[in-house]
Amino acid sequence: MDRNARNVLHQRRTRIGRRSRETQAVEFFNVLTSPELLETTEALLPEHRERLYPPTVALSMFMRQALEADGSCQKAVDGWAAQRAADGLSPCSVRTGGYCRARQRLPLEMVSTLSRETGRLLHEKALAQWLWRGRTVKLVDGTGISMPDTPENQERYPQPSTQAPGVGFPLARLVMVICLATGAALDAAIGPHSGKGSGELGLVRGLLDGFSPGDVMLADALYCNYWLIATLMARGVDVLFEQNGARITDFRRGQSLGPRDHIVRWPKPPRPEWMTPEQYARFPAEITLREVKVAHQVLVTTLLEHRKVTKDDLSTLYARRWNVELDLCNLKTTTGMDVLSCQTPQMNEKQLWVHLLAYNVIRLLMAQAACNAGIDPRELSFKHTVQLWTEWVSRGLSATEDDGRLFVLIAQRRVGNRSGRIEPRMRKRRPKPYPWLKVSRAHARREIKKHGHDWEPK
Repeated sequence: MDRNARNVLHQRRTRIGRRSRETQAVEFFNVLTSPELLETTEALLPEHRERLYPPTVALSMFMRQALEADGSCQKAVDGWAAQRAADGLSPCSVRTGGYCRARQRLPLEMVSTLSRETGRLLHEKALAQWLWRGRTVKLVDGTGISMPDTPENQERYPQPSTQAPGVGFPLARLVMVICLATGAALDAAIGPHSGKGSGELGLVRGLLDGFSPGDVMLADALYCNYWLIATLMARGVDVLFEQNGARITDFRRGQSLGPRDHIVRWPKPPRPEWMTPEQYARFPAEITLREVKVAHQVLVTTLLEHRKVTKDDLSTLYARRWNVELDLCNLKTTTGMDVLSCQTPQMNEKQLWVHLLAYNVIRLLMAQAACNAGIDPRELSFKHTVQLWTEWVSRGLSATEDDGRLFVLIAQRRVGNRSGRIEPRMRKRRPKPYPWLKVSRAHARREIKKHGHDWEPK
């Protein structure tokens, strides 16, 4: 590129950046353009012309959709058109086609990298008093997410085999790595809900590079697996899991450390089908673990020093595993990530990472508010922060130019300490008494045209 072309490109980007800073729609992006993330953002910004929806605006509107109760593209475009009118800019079309094409042009690598980098930045800046014994604890858990019933989505993420064709919805499995101290989403892996290698253990193996020596992985009984524990031990990572129900714990064996507390050795199991003989040979013949029983729960850990880490310490730490359930609930319920809305798997994966990026921005605001107030970020309400932030930016206010008033308001709302809370997984309010759709929607429409709404599927 010659000098004149570079100057033209620089002037164009300068104009876009100036216009972006003057508009409310990119308030989310202003949070991302902190000095730590500015270099990453600039490197990932694709080449583009000066359009109505440049990448910064498109990404910010996409993130706004993830946090709004009405996450439709029409609502996003209407809001952008209203903001342009308020800023004295020329009117624009309220058709959604241009914005949808702008979302498609956003590189998936840009969105996923920004999400990971935002999570990493927040995770690394966690205050010492937020950590567990000065160590980083990373929560791991999986969940399922649904998406529209289109041929492309069905091909990549087939519906469960128990459902008839045309009745179910494509279902994907998601495994998350979340920082216990700040709640930041550090990494994620998505795959089909069924099929070879699609389980949570298969997906989590692709996320292990994000663990560093000295970290602690905290997860439920599903992850209490010889191969995963041995792999993490080789990386210098400690674990705390609940004992898998398929394994028998006998406290009469091993080296006793106290009542219901002992050290045992697990021998290497037979080679699984997914593992090559070369990989199998690299695993140790046995691993040394500590098993403790607290109340009705057996915990398995690599933290063997019982004088430094007592049974009560392990029990208290494992009780905090419930935070990952709350974090997934915030993602799926508060931000609406439980049902993705795009028609292709590529756009659904992009929408997933936009949700994680918006989630991390909210966690960034909560961490700043907690730091200012001298409290733990886990004491603050995620939903309250989302509600306050969306109202804040809708009135043209800035998080960085309001003398910290936003952070003061965020810190005012604390969540209750409901340790040991138990709730039934049941619904009290009954749904409307419509029958289940047991055939494809197209077939149901044809039958209704023939027989009217009195037709019932057999």
